[in-house]
Amino acid sequence: MLAKDRIPTPADRYQARVSGEIEAVEGVLKIVRIIVDYTLKIADDKRAAAERAFDGYITHCPAATSVMGCIDIKHTLTLKSMSNELAVEGP
Repeated sequence: MLAKDRIPTPADRYQARVSGEIEAVEGVLKIVRIIVDYTLKIADDKRAAAERAFDGYITHCPAATSVMGCIDIKHTLTLKSMSNELAVEGP
């Protein structure tokens, strides 16, 4: 989705920190939640496009759509620019 809007995502500008939560469900350990915190350093003129891409990417992500309904997915995006920082939270 970011490539569509020509938003560069090299490793020094785009990172994802991923964690998961495991709980015992009826006596069996189960991954119940995946939390993904994205950080993207971006030019100010690409901010709106990045927010739009973030808002719609999850329904196009093969990994996320494979586990939706079984595992809760939480995600946030922190956009960084030279002068400020903005956090955008997903559902």
